[in-house]
Amino acid sequence: MSKRVTIKRKNEIEENENVPEVELKKSTRKTVSSKLANIDKKENLEEVSAKKVKNKLEEKESEYCFWLMKSEPESRIENGHEMKFGVDDLKASKDKITHWDGVRNYEARNHMKSMKLGQRAFFYHSNCKNPCLVATMKICKESYVDHTAFDKNDPHYDPKSDLNNPKWYMVDVQFERDLKRYIPLTELKHYHLLHKKTGGPLSNLSLFTRSRLSVQALTEEEWNFMIELENKPPV
Repeated sequence: MSKRVTIKRKNEIEENENVPEVELKKSTRKTVSSKLANIDKKENLEEVSAKKVKNKLEEKESEYCFWLMKSEPESRIENGHEMKFGVDDLKASKDKITHWDGVRNYEARNHMKSMKLGQRAFFYHSNCKNPCLVATMKICKESYVDHTAFDKNDPHYDPKSDLNNPKWYMVDVQFERDLKRYIPLTELKHYHLLHKKTGGPLSNLSLFTRSRLSVQALTEEEWNFMIELENKPPV
């Protein structure tokens, strides 16, 4: 074989060897580009999903912007402490303001942590002969640590509470006004049952669906219907 032919064959071999290498590089670039595109797509989807979740949470927060807060108006002694605190006690407080302490239920606590300054709440007399809505209040201080959880002499003392990692919170409320008439639980139940059948604002009222909660969230529709009852004759 001549030297020229040998060189030619060598060049052909080198050329042929280079072809797969180039194709491999192209294929690799294509795969990498595809993976990067998929990553970008995934990140975009995750970003959109996160925004949707955030929007839903914000919608939920804005849906519940009124409250119902229960307290006991009749005397009851627990561990040597008087538990009574009715609407008259709130009126007698300095500037008609008090801190709403002693809540030891996580869901009720979370409601208080989401309360905003100026939001309105019903004062509800509970655990008494005639449970009822009696007055309205305003949130005048947003949630802060409930100090009674650390006080061994307080009936709401929680030995598992940690000063460095508090779990119980409270808000301050201010008396706004008495309702024109007390609205009894029996009347609210009447409308709740009626609205469950026919559709209406009280069909899912927490007072009956989450009855054990001492702090309950209300929609604007629920609030408006309930407060309008003071202008109507009792059922």
